[in-house]
Amino acid sequence: MTLKVADLAHLFSVDNCADKSAAKYAGSSLSLGLHQDQDSDFLVFTTFQPLANIVEVLDKKSQKVIAKLNSIDENGLFSKKLRRKKHFSYQLKITTTNGSEIIDDPYSFSPTLGELDLHLLAEGNHQSPHKKLGAHLITHQGVAGVSFALWAPNASYVAVVGDFNQWDGRCHPMQNLSQHSYKSGYWQVFIPAITSGNLYKFELKDNQGNALAIKADPYGIQAQYRPDTASIINAETPYSWQDDAWLKQREQRNARHAPMSIYEVHLGSWRRTDDNEYLNYRDIATQLIPYVLEMGFTHIQLMPVSEFPFDGSWGYQPVGLFAPSSRFGNRCDFQFFVDACHQANIGLLIDWVPGHFPSDDHGLAKFDGSHLFEHEDPRQGFHPDWNTLIYNYGRVEVANFLRASALHWLDTYHIDGIRVDAVASMLYLDYSRKEGEWLPNKDGGRENLEAVAFLQRFNEELYSQYPGTFSVAEESTSWPGVSRPTSSGGLGFGYKWNMGWMNDSLRYMQEDPINRNHHHDKLSFSLVYAFDENFILPLSHDEVVHGKGSILARMPGDAWQQFANLRAYYGFMWAHPGKKLLFMGCEFAQGREWNHDKQLDWQQLDIHWHSGVQQLVKDLNKIYRDIPALHQLDCQSSGFSWLDHNNAQHSIYSFIRYGEDKTTPVIVVCNFTPQAHQEFSLGVPSAGHYQEILNTDAAIYGGSNQGNLGGVSSTNQPYNDQAQSITITVPPLSTVIFSLAKSDD
Repeated sequence: MTLKVADLAHLFSVDNCADKSAAKYAGSSLSLGLHQDQDSDFLVFTTFQPLANIVEVLDKKSQKVIAKLNSIDENGLFSKKLRRKKHFSYQLKITTTNGSEIIDDPYSFSPTLGELDLHLLAEGNHQSPHKKLGAHLITHQGVAGVSFALWAPNASYVAVVGDFNQWDGRCHPMQNLSQHSYKSGYWQVFIPAITSGNLYKFELKDNQGNALAIKADPYGIQAQYRPDTASIINAETPYSWQDDAWLKQREQRNARHAPMSIYEVHLGSWRRTDDNEYLNYRDIATQLIPYVLEMGFTHIQLMPVSEFPFDGSWGYQPVGLFAPSSRFGNRCDFQFFVDACHQANIGLLIDWVPGHFPSDDHGLAKFDGSHLFEHEDPRQGFHPDWNTLIYNYGRVEVANFLRASALHWLDTYHIDGIRVDAVASMLYLDYSRKEGEWLPNKDGGRENLEAVAFLQRFNEELYSQYPGTFSVAEESTSWPGVSRPTSSGGLGFGYKWNMGWMNDSLRYMQEDPINRNHHHDKLSFSLVYAFDENFILPLSHDEVVHGKGSILARMPGDAWQQFANLRAYYGFMWAHPGKKLLFMGCEFAQGREWNHDKQLDWQQLDIHWHSGVQQLVKDLNKIYRDIPALHQLDCQSSGFSWLDHNNAQHSIYSFIRYGEDKTTPVIVVCNFTPQAHQEFSLGVPSAGHYQEILNTDAAIYGGSNQGNLGGVSSTNQPYNDQAQSITITVPPLSTVIFSLAKSDD
C-alpha cells in the first residue's frame, strides 16, 4: 500500500494544527511501509509511530531483527534504508514507555477494495456496498484484522481512530484510493489484530486541512448506546436461522389476497422493566410475540430500529441506517427477535427513513467538509418541518447508500416488509415551503424527479432480489400510481397507507352523533378511490401524539358512548376494503395519549370496557383472517358493493364484501347513532341463512347486548337492488356483520 509522507502533513500536528516541521518533507519520496528507494535498488522502510521510543523491523518467519529504524522526526516518524533489494514478509516491534509489542504493519497490505468495486461504487450500481465499505473483520493476505473503507471525496485526510490507538488520528491514516486507482474518492486501510467489540470512528480533515467533527461509520452495523456515538467492530458470524418454513411460505402470507392485520409497535414503550428500563430484543420477543398471536395480528410493524441519537425522535431521525438500535441489544439479539417472529408465523415490517437525517456532528452532515450526503442549497437540502437535512437523491453514491441500507435489512435480518416514511416530503420540491423557498425541477415543476427515480429503483431492486417481501409507502397526497408498477409509470410500492380514509373517518367519528347526518359523505367518500391504490388502513402512532389524545378520547359522548363509538368504528375499519394497521395500546382503548418514555397502561385491562375492546379486536382479527370475503379482494373493486350509503337520516351504512368465489358474501351494517332500529330491512344477494358473526354491541365487549339471536334467514322480497332481503335489529352505535351460511350440500 502506497501512502506518501508528502501527503501526510496531518501526521505532524499538535492539537490538529499543522506543524511547520512537516514542510521539510514536502518534496520527500518517503512512503509508509516497505518500498523501493527511488534513487537506488535498495528498500526503504518508513512508519509513523507517535508513541514509540524504538521501532525495529523483524523478519516475520524467523523473528530476527532486520533493522532498527532511525527516528527522523520528534513527532514519531521512523525510517531507514535497508541493505536488501527484495521484498520480504516482516513485522514491527514497537517499544514504548509501557513495554514492547510485535505488530503487523497496516501499510504492508494491498487494498481490500478492488477496481471493480471502485468502478461500481462510483457508478452507484454496487449491489452490496455495505459489504465493502465500513468496517469488516476479515483475513487478508493470511492475517486477521479489520478492513476499513470510507467514501469521503472532498477530504484531504482520513484516519481510523478507536480504543485500539488511543483515539489518535496520527496512528492509522487511510489511503486515498483516488490517488492510485479509479478516481472515486474512497479511502481504505487494513488494520491487523483488531477484534470484535473494539470501538472506532473516522477522523477527517476537509480539503483545506481543517479538522472536522469525528464521524461514526455511515455503514456501521453496531453503535454505542446513546449518548455515546462510536461505531463498534462487530463479528459478522452467520446467525443460525430457524425460519426456513416461514421463508418458503411468506410470498403467500404477504400476497394481496391474504389477510394482513398489522400491529404497530414502538419497542421502547410497549413494555418496560419494573425500573422503567428498556427490554432486550430477546425479552421483547418472549412477551410481544405470544401477545400478537393471542390478538390475532398477522404482522408486526416496528417504528424505526435503525440507530438514532434522540429518544424523542422515536427513531425517525436516524444516524445508523445499517445498525439495529443498541437500546435493545446487539445485532444478534435483533436477529433472534426476527427469527422468533417467523417461527410463530408472524411477518415483520420495519419503518425506514430515507427522507431526511439529523444534523448531529457524528452523523452524515457535512461529512467530509462538503455537503456530501445532503443538497448544498438549503432550498433542497434542509427540511423546515423537522430541522433536518435532505438526502441528495441525484448523487449516485448517496442513492446507492440508501438502497443498500434497505436491502441490508431484508438480507441480514430477514425482514419481510419495508415501510417508507414521509414519502410525500420526498416527492415534492415545495413540500412545506412557501413561494420562493424551493427550486423547481428541470422542467419547471414541483416534482422531485430524482427522488421519484430513487424510489422506483428501490422498489425494483426489492421485488426482484427478495421475492415475497413488500414495500409500503406513507404517502399523504394524491400522487398517482404509488402502488402501481414502475413499468407503467408508478412508484412500484406494494401498498400505500390510506391517509384520506384515516383523516375523514376520524373527523366523522369526532362529530356528535346528532350532527353526523350532515357529514355522512365523510365515511362513504373513501370508497370512491378505495381501489385506485393497494391500500392499508392505518390508525398509527401519528394519531395519538402531539395533543391529539388517544383514539378513545376523540370519541364523543359519555364513557359508554365513547367506547360504543370506538367499537363501531373498529368494526367499520375491519370490514372496509384494505389491509389493517393498529398502533399498540389502541387495541385495548388506552385512555391517555401515547408517551414514548413509559410503557402502555396495561393495568386498564382490569376494567371491562377496556378488556372488551381488546376482545373485540381479537374477534375482528379472527373473522378477518378466517373469512375470505373480508380479505381476499381488499384491493379490488369486485370485492365490494354498497347496499345503502345514502341513509344520512339515520347515519347508517350497509355494504357487501365478496371473496374470490362470490358464493359466501358478508353483509355489514354500521349504525353511528345511539338510536337502535328494530325490523330494519336490508337487501342481500343470495337466499339463505345469514349468521351474525360479529356484533360490536355484544355484552362481552361492553355493549348493551342487542342483536339478532345468532342470525336471520332471507325472504324472497327484493330490496336495495338485491333479489332477497333480511329483517334485522340494528343496535345503537354498532357494527353488525353477517355471513351467508354454507349449505350442507
